[in-house]
Amino acid sequence: MTYPRQRAVLRGLFDAAVAAVDPARCLPPFLPSPESSRGRIVVIGAGKAAAAMARAVEKNWQSDPSQLSGLVVTRYGHGAPTKRIEVVEASHPAPDSAGQIAAARILEAVKGLTADDLVLVLLSGGGSALLAAPMAGITLDEKRAVTKALLSCGASIDEINCVRKHLSAIKGGRLALAAAPARVVTLAISDVPGDDLSTIASGPTVPDPTTCADALEIVDRYAIELPAAARQALLSGAAETPKAADERFLRCESHIVATAQSALAAAAEAARAQGITPLVLGDAIEGEAREAARVLGGIAISAAAHGVPLGAPCVLISGGETTVTVRGQGRGGRNAEFLLGLAIALRGHRRIHAIACDTDGIDGSEDNAGALLTPDTPARASAAGIDLRACLTENDAYRVFDVLGDLVVTGPTRTNVNDFRAILIEPVDGTAKETQ
Repeated sequence: MTYPRQRAVLRGLFDAAVAAVDPARCLPPFLPSPESSRGRIVVIGAGKAAAAMARAVEKNWQSDPSQLSGLVVTRYGHGAPTKRIEVVEASHPAPDSAGQIAAARILEAVKGLTADDLVLVLLSGGGSALLAAPMAGITLDEKRAVTKALLSCGASIDEINCVRKHLSAIKGGRLALAAAPARVVTLAISDVPGDDLSTIASGPTVPDPTTCADALEIVDRYAIELPAAARQALLSGAAETPKAADERFLRCESHIVATAQSALAAAAEAARAQGITPLVLGDAIEGEAREAARVLGGIAISAAAHGVPLGAPCVLISGGETTVTVRGQGRGGRNAEFLLGLAIALRGHRRIHAIACDTDGIDGSEDNAGALLTPDTPARASAAGIDLRACLTENDAYRVFDVLGDLVVTGPTRTNVNDFRAILIEPVDGTAKETQ
C-alpha cells in the first residue's frame, strides 16, 4: 500500500473528528437535573447515535437510574447495550415496518403525561427515516417510495426533510404536541448545515417554519410523484405542521450537544499537533459531490502551487452534506463520489492526498465510511483497467476504491455529524516522493 505516513495522518484526523462528537463525551454536560421533574422521566429518541446517546444518559444520570424508562430507535447495526432504555433497530435511509412500529410506540409512550413529567428526547442524524409514522391516508410503502425518490434526485437535506415533515404524524413538531403538557427537553447531535433544530431528524419537537406550499414546490421541482391523498393534504393545508405560535411549545427546550464544527475543530487541533497548518473551509458545504470536488481540488492545487490560501504543509478541512444525483447503475456514497471527482480534478498531483468519510461510518448505504485518495490513485486505477471518468458517469465510485484497496471501513461509529473531508498538501521537500 502506498503512502503509509500520509494515510495515517489523514485517518488520524478523521478519528479525532469522530471522537470529539462521541455521545459519551459531548452529551453528559447537557443532561437535565433529575430534581427538575417531580413525576415520570421518559426517554425517547431516534437517529444513528440514539443508542449511544441512551447509554450515555444511563451512565451519567445523577440520580436513581430506575427513574428512567423509554425507548430509542437506531439504524440496524448501530445498537448499544442499555439497561433501562430499550433500543430498537430499524431501516435507514428508506423506512421500514420496524421503524413504523417504533414510532407508534414512542407516540404511545408520551400519551397521558402530566405537567410534572419530563420527556427527554435524544435526536441525531437518520432520525427522519427511523421515525416512520406516515400521515393518515398514505401507506408506509408510499412514504418509502417518496423518500427514495427524494434521496436520488439531488435534493438537499432540508428540502427532503421539509417534504417528510409534512407527510408525517410525528415529525415537524408533532411529537412535542403529543407529549404536552409534559416538559420536553431535546438533546441533539446535529448532522445538518447550520445546525437547524427544525431539520435535525425533521424536527419532531420544535416548531416547523416550512409550509405545505414549500413541500409542494419541492416535489414539483424535482418531479416527485406523490400519493393522491398526500398531494390533496398539501394542497388543502390539512398536512400543515405546527408553528411557533402554538403555546404547547412553551414547555419545550432544545440543546445541540455536538456539531460538525466541533468535529472539524478537533481535526484541526490534531493537525496542528503534527506541525500541519489547518484551514477549516466550513461545516456547511453542500451541492453535488463531484462539483464540490472540482472546487476544493482547485483550492488545493492553488495551495500547492502558490501557497494560497496557505502554504504547505497544510490541510484543507471541511464538512457538510453533499448530494449525488443518481443517473448510473454503480455503487457508492457521496464521499466516495467526492473523492472520485477529486481524483479526476487533481490528475495525480504528486503532493496532494485526501480522505472523505461520513462520521457515522456509513457512506450512503454502503459498508464503508468513505475512502482515501493518494497521488497514484489515477495510475493504479488505470493499471487495474478502471476508467475514472466512466465510473463517475455511472456513479460507481465504491468499485474504484474497493478494487484499489482504499476504502475506509470503520463500522458504525454511533454518532453522526455528517461528512468529513481533509485534503493534505505536502511541501516540496522530498516527502511527497514517499511511496512505500
